[in-house]
Amino acid sequence: MSKTGIILIGVLAVIAIYLFSAYNSLVTKDEGVTAEWQNVEAAYQRRADLIPNLVETVKGYAKHESTTLKEVIEARANATSIKIDPSNVTPEQLAEYMKAQNGVSSALSRLIAVAESYPDLKANQNFLELQSQLEGTENRIAVARKNYNDVAKDFNSAIRRVPNNIIASFAGLEKHAYFEAEEGAEKAPKVQF
Repeated sequence: MSKTGIILIGVLAVIAIYLFSAYNSLVTKDEGVTAEWQNVEAAYQRRADLIPNLVETVKGYAKHESTTLKEVIEARANATSIKIDPSNVTPEQLAEYMKAQNGVSSALSRLIAVAESYPDLKANQNFLELQSQLEGTENRIAVARKNYNDVAKDFNSAIRRVPNNIIASFAGLEKHAYFEAEEGAEKAPKVQF
């Protein structure tokens, strides 16, 4: 074998190793996005799991508030029925998912407001514990969403860079959608007593 042939084989081997390495790096980043999506879903599931306990606690004190309780139960059912494939999240799917989750947040806010009308309920240890758990869960959701956006940004940036964009194109890797603030979130809520 000639010296030129050996050099050519060496160059091709280096290119092949680089391409495999770049592809593996993209796959790892893509799996990271999927893992973070699972964390987001776990945080939302935690909230969904707490809701029946909260509803039952409030039911005991606020029997005539059935409309609000029904709205919470329906919002939870709607939110838990939407499933998204984390490897192929589109902005439209994410918007539908967030609309359902925002429905749960809204219904929970109304439920907490109803609870303010019942002094015995406000002082009930079970209610206070559930309210604290929900607050902690909302914080976990916010952190999980931020972490998901961070890894999605890292992945999306990686697949847009040359030569990764060529590798991503051949591998069928596409950008992941981001969580975005809901409309009107830039306005501070108005608190009145």
